[in-house]
Amino acid sequence: MAAAREGLPEGRYGRSADQRADRTLKIVGTVLGTALAGVVIWFGVHYATKADVSAELIRSKPMTETTVQAVLEVRKDKDATGVCTLRSLGSDGSEVGRMDIRMDRKEKHFTERVTMRTTQHAASTKLEGCTTD
Repeated sequence: MAAAREGLPEGRYGRSADQRADRTLKIVGTVLGTALAGVVIWFGVHYATKADVSAELIRSKPMTETTVQAVLEVRKDKDATGVCTLRSLGSDGSEVGRMDIRMDRKEKHFTERVTMRTTQHAASTKLEGCTTD
């Protein structure tokens, strides 16, 4: 009795279905990976180039029991406008003052000095953040 073969002779009838499926999966994976990389790059460029207003609180000091003077260093695009928010806290941690400062000067880098009124003595002042219009 002759032994029966279980599969096709190797190399005789072209690629098997498994090899075709592997090749298809590699192509689909490459296309999807390239598309994902393109989306990530697009979002990165969009984030890096958008008009932005940023500031840093250089110093602040209480001038009286109800006023605080703060100095901000502002960086922005020349035509960008925005608002920066300062917040003062009392010694118990409660908010004693808040001020929105409009940043609409036609300069890229400047220093802004502001005087903020408070309801009582301010133990600390911090910059909450800046937003663009």
